[in-house]
Amino acid sequence: MHAVIHESVQSREMEKIQLRDYQKEVVQPALEGRNIIIWLPTGGGKTRSAVYVAQRHLETKRQAKVAVLVNKVHLVDQHYSKEFGPFLGKTYSVKSISGDSAEKDFFAKVVLESDVIICTAQILENALRSSEEEKHVELTDFSLLIIDECHHTQKESVYNKIMERYVEYKLEGKAGLPQVLGLTASLGTGGARTLEKTVTHALQICANLDATAIMSSKVNAAELAKKVPKPRKQYDIVERRLQDPFADYLKTIMGLIHDFMGQEDVSRSFGTQDYEAEVVLLTQKGKVERNRMVTQCALHLRQYNDALMINDTVRMEDAFRVLDEFYSSKEASRTGLDGTDIYLFSLFQEHRFQLEALAELPEYENPKLEKLQRILVEQFKEGTTARGILFTKTRKSAQCLHEWVRSSPEMQAAGIKAAILTGAGNLANHMSQGEQRETISQFRTGVLNLLVSTSVAEEGLDIAECNLVVRYGLLTNEIAMQQASGRARAENSVYSVVAHAGGREECRERTNEYLEELSKKAIDQVQQMSPREFRIRVSELQKEAMIARRLAEQRATDNRNLFQATRVRLLCCLCDAPVARGSDIQLIEGAHYVIVNPDVKKCYRLGGQIVLPRTFEDWTPGQKISCAKCGQEWGMEMMYKSVTLPNVAIRNFVMETPAGRMTAKKWKGAKFHVEEFRYAEYFEKSFPHL
Repeated sequence: MHAVIHESVQSREMEKIQLRDYQKEVVQPALEGRNIIIWLPTGGGKTRSAVYVAQRHLETKRQAKVAVLVNKVHLVDQHYSKEFGPFLGKTYSVKSISGDSAEKDFFAKVVLESDVIICTAQILENALRSSEEEKHVELTDFSLLIIDECHHTQKESVYNKIMERYVEYKLEGKAGLPQVLGLTASLGTGGARTLEKTVTHALQICANLDATAIMSSKVNAAELAKKVPKPRKQYDIVERRLQDPFADYLKTIMGLIHDFMGQEDVSRSFGTQDYEAEVVLLTQKGKVERNRMVTQCALHLRQYNDALMINDTVRMEDAFRVLDEFYSSKEASRTGLDGTDIYLFSLFQEHRFQLEALAELPEYENPKLEKLQRILVEQFKEGTTARGILFTKTRKSAQCLHEWVRSSPEMQAAGIKAAILTGAGNLANHMSQGEQRETISQFRTGVLNLLVSTSVAEEGLDIAECNLVVRYGLLTNEIAMQQASGRARAENSVYSVVAHAGGREECRERTNEYLEELSKKAIDQVQQMSPREFRIRVSELQKEAMIARRLAEQRATDNRNLFQATRVRLLCCLCDAPVARGSDIQLIEGAHYVIVNPDVKKCYRLGGQIVLPRTFEDWTPGQKISCAKCGQEWGMEMMYKSVTLPNVAIRNFVMETPAGRMTAKKWKGAKFHVEEFRYAEYFEKSFPHL
């Protein structure tokens, strides 16, 4: 899909920007040209403050050019249509750029012709790295960078990649670098548990953004508190069910699988994230040791563990259905069976009837659902205009909770009109951006009054003020807690935590409260530093980060060149069938790893057509591909500029190297160098007669 480029309507009257006193307070250093971080709570008007700074910057600086960077695609259009377009569009050329192929559509020309560019950080990073004249830009092409949700400017984030380049230029003495304005509702603690380390984390974010201050409201704090009232927080704690025969039965089956494997060194803490991590390690062990029995058993154990976690979150029938669907889908592709496969499939079929019967017993249903229903019904009494968000961990649990709400007579009688809101993406189970926008629009207008959402609704999205926010079965950090709490901004709103008594969710939420306070204390300490002490600390951190980055880059380069590509073989992770050599792998557009050896088509079979929620300029998805021998999924075919190539994920293979067998979760963990795809060369080899 070509980049979506919106240019503001010039005939629209420019709206006057009115700031509250607390907003005027926090933007003042930015108006003086300093790099700062604006720290205001969700709903406090950070974006409006940034628009004001951008307007003053454009008015007062010669040849001014502003880039507004966001970390999620949907925020591009949101910032354009809600903030920067309406306020700046009459006087200035304001353009928004989104879409997967935007970086190929003459980005440099768009930058040259615009005063304000709103885009994802990835689009700018691609343009900074590009060697093609029509796409390449420099940081010095801009005079102001506005970075939304700037607490993400750390580690391997794309924000930090951009700012690493910025800081390196600064340390080298390069002139003409843009002013930087960061926006955040929470800097978090960065995993720290002490005040000293949390202060260092806050300073590190400042160093990454080259900020001279963290600005929050001091003089006008009362005005801010009135504008963004805190919700009433309540812990809705539920005792665990005294008996859970369905879960016990699942655990018994899992124990039988472990006995079959002869695995005695596993904790068997079934139904937890810790156990899930153990199963992942078990899978890797099976692949490396060429032990198909262990690999297959681990795959099935993961499904049972997922079912246990769903049983802990939603209904027993949901957990059973997910497990049943797994075995039904695998049944259709069963080929090359060995004793392990026969045992695992027979084990489920042998116990399927009993599991289904247990899942239908209402006396053992999840007690958290009863508590959750009471909370929702109380809030959404018939005739009220309340709105709420129910936060849950996964897309699967969101789907199950949505079905539960719709099937409940009590909740339907209370007038609850629910919809799912999950992240946008390229996978088949993701929402499209259009679906996201439509859902949020219906929520704002009252067509819907409850969103069952994953973390996508925590930050950034322009969602109507809520009367109720429920955190349900979540283990997240203090930033996510603050972001979610900030959604409950209506008068007398409620922020509810539904969790088992003494469970990990309750403990984590209470820990997050402590960490939130710790972050506030750390920021306060940073704000009280003398300008000289602040500059010294930030400068030290910038130099340390640059040295560490160069060392890490060297290690990564050495790791990628550990073996010659011709001496690495890729084998199917499930059956060890040889698939390709490392030299057969090439990289398209920095994102797609494809096998260019045409003989690989003999190794896989085609499955269902991949349907993605959007289209792309140079390629289209084809069918799923899986191992012809065992049925293990490898990826999909893609049609790239008229040639069809298998696009594969390295996690589905084992690397056989001169130093032994190895696995990797992502392609960056490959131990060999991957060449860029050469279209003309491939075409000449494949079609010599044309």
